[in-house]
Amino acid sequence: MTAYSGNFSPRVATIFSEFSVLRPDVSFEFLPSVEVLDLAAGEADIALRLTRNLPDPELICRKISTARYALYGSRTYAEKHGLPVSTEDLVNHAFVSFLREGVPSAFHDWLIRHVEPDQIRQTYSEIDLMHAAIRSGHGLGIMNVKLAESDDTLIQCFAPLEEMNSEHLMLIAPEAYRRPEVKAFTKFFAPRYAAVFRSPPPTK
Repeated sequence: MTAYSGNFSPRVATIFSEFSVLRPDVSFEFLPSVEVLDLAAGEADIALRLTRNLPDPELICRKISTARYALYGSRTYAEKHGLPVSTEDLVNHAFVSFLREGVPSAFHDWLIRHVEPDQIRQTYSEIDLMHAAIRSGHGLGIMNVKLAESDDTLIQCFAPLEEMNSEHLMLIAPEAYRRPEVKAFTKFFAPRYAAVFRSPPPTK
């Protein structure tokens, strides 16, 4: 199973544990990555993927949610520099970005359209490092709203960026889906995983 590492949160790990109690004969291999693995070629059986593009029609697809993104800053950054209140208020702020070959560059492209190049102070090829830079106050950056909402070190600058919305999909390779254990797992996992994204964040 492949997904961005943030998808394997403690709440999601609980779902795997519950399934393992029911099916101790089934083992898992997790492949955390922001890169798109080729399910049809057998690089993984299942992918949890955020995308703005239509998936391969040969893959079995289930929509989990619509992922939303917003601009965030840390409380430390806000105390020193304040926070912008709109996309027209980005002057005099510093930004961090994510850019990696083979991975869609939506975050970086949005920043390039809205701020001057010298305002982008740091660019990372690992998204977790970009998140760490935002939390450390090095600059403002775009984050998944669901990921950020339970982190009380972060402040959302203004409303989510609607143009950044992505489809959050669960994709299964057809060959893998023919295996009984994969079919049983997807039937168990998909509704419980979707419920994580419908529920409110944990109390801080």
